[in-house]
Amino acid sequence: MVEGKRQKQVAGVVQQELNDIFRHLGINMIHGGMVSISSVKITPDLLESRVYLSFFQIEDKQQALKTIQQKEWEIKKELAVKVKNQLRRMPVLKFYEDDTLDYVFKMEEVFDKIKKEEDNNEA
Repeated sequence: MVEGKRQKQVAGVVQQELNDIFRHLGINMIHGGMVSISSVKITPDLLESRVYLSFFQIEDKQQALKTIQQKEWEIKKELAVKVKNQLRRMPVLKFYEDDTLDYVFKMEEVFDKIKKEEDNNEA
């Protein structure tokens, strides 16, 4: 389904403000690694926002995600203060792991393996 203009606007505002909040609360650096917000998707009714988080050099990504979910109320409270003049209702925040980077690294490994096999077959 195509994302509407208002959905994109709200997602952009939420993502920008969440980045500031993560820095302010110190959530962007947890468990010896870095957390960044890779994207925010808003439902068509603007009542739920899905926040996709990218984890860099964090061993236990599930534990890091749980840590962020435990601070959800504090994050939502600060976000509500920042966007109170832009949104009528504060969307519910749902945090998910964005595994795009893992997928990219895995695909690169597969392509490297195929290339090495082709090189060995040609030799």
